[in-house]
Amino acid sequence: MNKKPFTKKLPATSETSWGGVATWYDKHLESSGDTYHEKVVYPNLLRLLGDIKGKHILDLACGQGQFSSILAGFGAKVTGVDIAKELIAIAEKNNLDHKFSLHYFVSSADDLYMIKDKTQDFVVCILALQNIEKLQDTLKEASRVLKDGGKFLCVINHPAFRNPTHTHWDYDERQGKQYRRVEEYLSESKIKIDMTPGSFKDKKYTVSFHRPLQLYVKLLSKAGFAITRLEEWESHKESGKGTRQKSENKARKEIPLFLAFEARK
Repeated sequence: MNKKPFTKKLPATSETSWGGVATWYDKHLESSGDTYHEKVVYPNLLRLLGDIKGKHILDLACGQGQFSSILAGFGAKVTGVDIAKELIAIAEKNNLDHKFSLHYFVSSADDLYMIKDKTQDFVVCILALQNIEKLQDTLKEASRVLKDGGKFLCVINHPAFRNPTHTHWDYDERQGKQYRRVEEYLSESKIKIDMTPGSFKDKKYTVSFHRPLQLYVKLLSKAGFAITRLEEWESHKESGKGTRQKSENKARKEIPLFLAFEARK
């Protein structure tokens, strides 16, 4: 999402819930009809998952349950977990068709108390791992609940090209090329994100963590995972007519916005 970031780093805190923006986030996903979730993330994740009928799947940091419901619709037995009670309330309210195969819980991603060891065929985490502070503990919990040979599928904002305050699109007028400017890739950072840019009342904020790819690989390995697939997904959007249309569209196809990985326990 292209939201305005703040450059000020935050002190350590365990409060990374999206509960404060639950209504906005639900409206964004359910009403626009042209989100990255719908057009890029969900179709590709379903392709990677394959036949999930009868499979036990944990939707980690599930938000308001949009993908959890999709999984249940394909016959999976789904558990959705999110730290934001406001988002889980929306998920439960919308869970009209899968009462017996889809269940939600409020909890942080590093405390999956409701799930027994080695019971899940898949754990999926969509555009949330970069918002979780206790990353190592979260990966250990994902490993604990997976069956031997189970898979963890995760999609994150591509850390090489989407680091809040340190990456952005720019245009070289002399060469007529759209490009992505990248700064401070290897430095970890914690950034306060303004989810209501342009508004001066009732401000809403979330927190994002930038981590280089090598850290994700290191922590996955420490949690007992081996990465078995890695894909980079580009934007589905296209520019309108104009002098920069061709350059902008080409840049979108060459510079991925999302990184997806499959890790096997």
